[in-house]
Amino acid sequence: MASRLFYGVLLALVLAVLWLLLSGYWFKPLLVGFGVFAVIVALVATARMGLLDGESVPFARLPQYLKYWGWLGAEIFKANIAVVRIAMAPDLNIKPVMTRVAVTAKSDMARTTYANSITLTPGTVTVEVEETGFLVHALTEEFADQDAFRDMERRSIEAVEGKKALEKPRGEA
Repeated sequence: MASRLFYGVLLALVLAVLWLLLSGYWFKPLLVGFGVFAVIVALVATARMGLLDGESVPFARLPQYLKYWGWLGAEIFKANIAVVRIAMAPDLNIKPVMTRVAVTAKSDMARTTYANSITLTPGTVTVEVEETGFLVHALTEEFADQDAFRDMERRSIEAVEGKKALEKPRGEA
């Protein structure tokens, strides 16, 4: 019960700060009241669904997430430049490929993060998700680099599950 209360208070603080930062309404009592009401509704809904735990409110992993998001943002930026170069080239040398990418991530969250990261990166789209891997459409063979996919998977597993998860083979608890 104490841990649920801790996660509830932590979630309330994060939601309140996020709402204040995104809304910019610091000195309008009615709007701040609406923000407080929205935070309370979100907390009640989260508590009723039984989601106030370390997995659903993973603030302990925030540094790993921020590191991963920073890296992913840089990768998206680099891929954007590569796609623009291809699109602006006079010969438009696009040779799409479909490739299978092996997946070793154990948790659904790590697999989802990995698949979405592939799709967010310009020039690649996760087309199909299977138990053993993904089917990925890539704009060119250069975008279908298996080493880059393995690096992205390693980073997504590290962000979601931690470094220890990288040491265990798939299937072990």
